[in-house]
Amino acid sequence: MSSFDSMFTYSSALEASNRTAGTFLIDAVTGVMTWSDELYRIHGYQRGEIVPTLELVLAHKHPDDRTKMRELNAALVRAGGHFSSYHRLIDSHQREHRVLTSGEAVLDATGRLFSIAGIMVDLTSTVHSETERAARDAVAGAVRARAVIERARGILMGRLGIGADAAFALLCVHSNHTNKKLAAIASQLVGLAEDPRGAGALTTLVHDLHRHAAHPLRRAGRRSSSRPAVNRRKVVSAAGLLRFTAGVSPWNRTTVGEKSAGDADRTPWQVDSPSPVTS
Repeated sequence: MSSFDSMFTYSSALEASNRTAGTFLIDAVTGVMTWSDELYRIHGYQRGEIVPTLELVLAHKHPDDRTKMRELNAALVRAGGHFSSYHRLIDSHQREHRVLTSGEAVLDATGRLFSIAGIMVDLTSTVHSETERAARDAVAGAVRARAVIERARGILMGRLGIGADAAFALLCVHSNHTNKKLAAIASQLVGLAEDPRGAGALTTLVHDLHRHAAHPLRRAGRRSSSRPAVNRRKVVSAAGLLRFTAGVSPWNRTTVGEKSAGDADRTPWQVDSPSPVTS
């Protein structure tokens, strides 16, 4: 039994003490099932407390996985061969485990099942550890992206003399027109601002942000058929927010409340209607 009980496992997410893997052997001729000590522990038992049987094994499978496990067992009895299964297991203490089982079913010369041998690796701790790590990374990434967006807003506020909401609206409108993520645009803006050689490119980018916010519907009407449709409601609301909250229209420096002769019947946050394309 010493070779049967010997298992060497590795997990990049766990220490050796937190890794559990067990082995099993089923003699199809006698019907005897043999478990290693680790397999007893995975199921919530100590050796001697129960006698392992196929019925006991299936009873510990998660109800949603039990039918598939029965189908797998039936296929092994018919055809033999190697197998692998990732599924859920409920131990004797009603704790859920995520396990990976792999092994081989051997047929005799007459094509009848002779034996099934394999291993079961308890991946519960690994799954939890990796999930927690992914969640931490996602939160850290969101915090970094937010910080970059805030810096980009500050750059626009300083260069254009507009408020925080208006600067954010500029980024939103440009994101709609270019189909780029807001965080990517902000990162580009910050990168150019920090690069002494990027002054010209920074001026061009700020000008593009300006231009897109100045004529959101006109540009939306000229988009090519290959570009995904722009959400006009979002574009209009962003441009309206820019014009209404800034107090100053950054593309013509007309203060809110001031009306030209042609603006007599317009509210300060209205957006120009799209013009027909003549060219």
